[in-house]
Amino acid sequence: MFIADCQARLAFDLLANTWNAVTLWALRHGPRRPGLLREEIGGISAKVLTETLRRLEFNGLVARHTYAEAPPRVEYELTDLGRTLLPAIEIFGDWAHTHADEVLAAQDRWEIAPRDR
Repeated sequence: MFIADCQARLAFDLLANTWNAVTLWALRHGPRRPGLLREEIGGISAKVLTETLRRLEFNGLVARHTYAEAPPRVEYELTDLGRTLLPAIEIFGDWAHTHADEVLAAQDRWEIAPRDR
């Protein structure tokens, strides 16, 4: 049972936010600057990316590194804890690749066939 303080709910909450999983996946090959992350992810605003990175850092999944250069440079990378989520994200991605058409077809059927809902 997934009660309010269940540890499994913590994990589901971490992956429930689309940008969390996408950002973690984008960091799988090593440190990235925010601009490069935005390019690799696509469709994410600078504000949402910043919020996502802060949330991931708060949860110990991402580390922020600042460099005293001119101009200042900031990079983000996965922590060891963050890397432990990559297999789960990959499994979800594989599932989506395999079943996306079925889900989309179900959504189309739902919209086409009005019923008492």
